[in-house]
Amino acid sequence: MRLANLYRYPVKGLSPEGVETADLPAGGYFPCDRLFALENGPSGFDPAAPEHQPKIKFLMLMKNGALAGLATRYDGTTGVLTISKDGREAARGDLRSVEGRAEVEGFLADYLGPDDIRGRVRLLEAPAGFRFTDSKSGFVSLINLASVAAIQAAQGAPVDPLRFRGNLYVEGAQAWAEADWPGRRLRIGEAVLTVLKMTDRCAATGVEPGTGRRDMDLVQTIRKAFGHIDCGVYARIDEGGRVSRGDGVTLLD
Repeated sequence: MRLANLYRYPVKGLSPEGVETADLPAGGYFPCDRLFALENGPSGFDPAAPEHQPKIKFLMLMKNGALAGLATRYDGTTGVLTISKDGREAARGDLRSVEGRAEVEGFLADYLGPDDIRGRVRLLEAPAGFRFTDSKSGFVSLINLASVAAIQAAQGAPVDPLRFRGNLYVEGAQAWAEADWPGRRLRIGEAVLTVLKMTDRCAATGVEPGTGRRDMDLVQTIRKAFGHIDCGVYARIDEGGRVSRGDGVTLLD
């Protein structure tokens, strides 16, 4: 097995950013992943006492599929988020400033419209040691590309692996081999991860990356073909270190 691709998602619900390498911190999260979330009306999130919130409280692909029609890029050095639509820059804002956040919030509220917006769109930043992941166990997510290929065969149409919004994409395993990984350890590059659980899937996977079209029901496809609704696993970083595209992936237990 080897690591085929790595992705981060700086803003929950917005587009992925491919990276060649990442330094995984022991006990932490994938770098620059789910650092921000877009509150869709009051969520009750308190940055002074952060607790995991259901994703329904934020803008996200399960309900707001049009977000996938936007291409975004976050510069962690400058704090600037750039949003493009149809290849052209549509909005830009420094997420470290009130004015920059307001620019992004206002654009997204106008872009989605009243059918999607329940209240004020407000960009939230995760405090240290916290991330806006879908699961409390979502430190790092892994996707087995062979399982995606099996889903594609069952669907009878191309399935972009980015529909599953994972951090680490692994090739060379058998389809659904990851079902046996919970409780086991993986070495990837310099890091060692313990797999915690399978990742159950929702309607967000039915949204086509890059267009925002809701063009298939992958939850039903997986359920009918394989008897579950899972694809991928969540893992905890036990030993930190650098992981890079092409690194070997080895089961230690």
